[in-house]
Amino acid sequence: MKSFLLLMVVGFCSLAFTSQTELNDNDIVKALKAGSAEQLTEYFDSFIDLKLPEKDEIKNMGKNQAGIALKTFFNDNSIKGFDLTSQREMSGTMYIAGKLKNNGKGLNITVMAKKNADSYTIISIRIN
Repeated sequence: MKSFLLLMVVGFCSLAFTSQTELNDNDIVKALKAGSAEQLTEYFDSFIDLKLPEKDEIKNMGKNQAGIALKTFFNDNSIKGFDLTSQREMSGTMYIAGKLKNNGKGLNITVMAKKNADSYTIISIRIN
């Protein structure tokens, strides 16, 4: 009986440590599903790499400038939501891939985020 209780305590403790990380990466997906560039920019690192269709990739773009560029892109392309196709984590880096929904065919997006303490910050967004 004692070993069962110990196992239960260890299980609950491990859930407590992972819940914040899971909450954060789910919040990134929720922001994408809402089609909200404003919500997504809350998870930007200080500098990110940003690649938009028919434009050159900009490396180490400041958080504010990247936020403005992404908001403009979302508005110009009538982004309404997101369909998740893949999500994985490897060595403290999370990859999210899917399709942004708009009035047309949709656009592929890949988001890369790195783990900082108990949350993830977005370091790269590629849309094509």
